[in-house]
Amino acid sequence: MTEHISILKVRYAETDQMGVVHHGNYAQYLEIARIEWLEKIGISYKSMEKNGIMLPVYEMNFKFKKSAFFDDNLKIHTSLRKTPDVKIIFDYKIYNQEDELLTTASTILVFMDAKTKRPMRCPEYVLEKLEISA
Repeated sequence: MTEHISILKVRYAETDQMGVVHHGNYAQYLEIARIEWLEKIGISYKSMEKNGIMLPVYEMNFKFKKSAFFDDNLKIHTSLRKTPDVKIIFDYKIYNQEDELLTTASTILVFMDAKTKRPMRCPEYVLEKLEISA
């Protein structure tokens, strides 16, 4: 499945007194990368929500290998693990500007009907976009 690379610059407010990115910021980094990945294959997260489909995070895992620092340019490689069903699973690798692997991560999100708040199967148009981009 297609991979997308997002570039993010670490802001001072995202670091602690040692200049190291606080671990709590990584969830936002993954969200930015995931939304860009969806946009790359032609899916607007905003329009999904307008159409009554939500994608809450069910599970999030990180392995922190090296620290990211203030002013680093992070490259977040985002890929889909498998064809989605009720769940969509993303894998991430975060590198710094020296191409050192800093963090690996994964997220599991669940397709949910906004009205019923119940899980649902991946919409057909999402599956079609995935086939086109493969």
